[in-house]
Amino acid sequence: MKTVVITGSARGFGYAMIELFRKRNFNVVLCDINNLSLEEARKKLEGMEYEGKVLAFQTDITKEEDIQNLIDSTLKETKTIDIWINNAGVNQTNCPIWEVEKNVIDRLMEIDLKGTILCSKMIMKVMKKQHSGQIYNIEGHGSNDATITGLSIYGTSKRAVTYFTEALAHECEELNTGVLVGKITPGIMITNFIHTSLGDGEKIELDEKTKKVYNILGDYPETIANFMVDKIINNKKNNVKFAWLTNRRAAWRFMSAGFNKRDFFNSDEVKKLKE
Repeated sequence: MKTVVITGSARGFGYAMIELFRKRNFNVVLCDINNLSLEEARKKLEGMEYEGKVLAFQTDITKEEDIQNLIDSTLKETKTIDIWINNAGVNQTNCPIWEVEKNVIDRLMEIDLKGTILCSKMIMKVMKKQHSGQIYNIEGHGSNDATITGLSIYGTSKRAVTYFTEALAHECEELNTGVLVGKITPGIMITNFIHTSLGDGEKIELDEKTKKVYNILGDYPETIANFMVDKIINNKKNNVKFAWLTNRRAAWRFMSAGFNKRDFFNSDEVKKLKE
């Protein structure tokens, strides 16, 4: 039985993916810094009648000792780690570069960039010994060089994640590790992430123009997870990119926006996210 580890998987996109892996009879490993959310997610998954183990570990992905404990504890229970998804990330405060506080820059880079690098580095040692495994990193705004005022620090981290992922895939290929590395590009997801900076920090108020774009292009994480998980399970190629919001899909959304009205920001679900 195969095992998947997803960082930042107590809620949002990470949880949506791990729930689908559970339904496909994987051993699933939850990892999150928020212990309350972690326990709630663990109970939900354990309540599902599928094969496979459900493990949960409170983990700060900026700390090597936490990552090592996550890896060691998982291997003790499952013997192998077959898929690792670096999903954990935080948003920035919505302001121009010169107004972003140093602590926000430091924390965002520590989690979104350094955390991805550390987790990839440490799980590679395990997968290299196995001569098998898959690692996926999450792209986001900035990965394709796009710029939006108020998201420049976050975009910088995601552009770096894209380069890092491609470099890791190249080294895995060149050095014949047997490990596959890829990018997941989910597009715009309607989760708590868009309303708060640094995890559960300062509330972010979106302007009407941004809300309009999100209503056209956004999707709930469950929709995107349904698209991604089977592609991940069936993947046999290195340096792949699984993209939900393609140029073609985005173009169709804008063309059909006039008769396909969506309003995520007045829905009860999103109102709850902001509380």
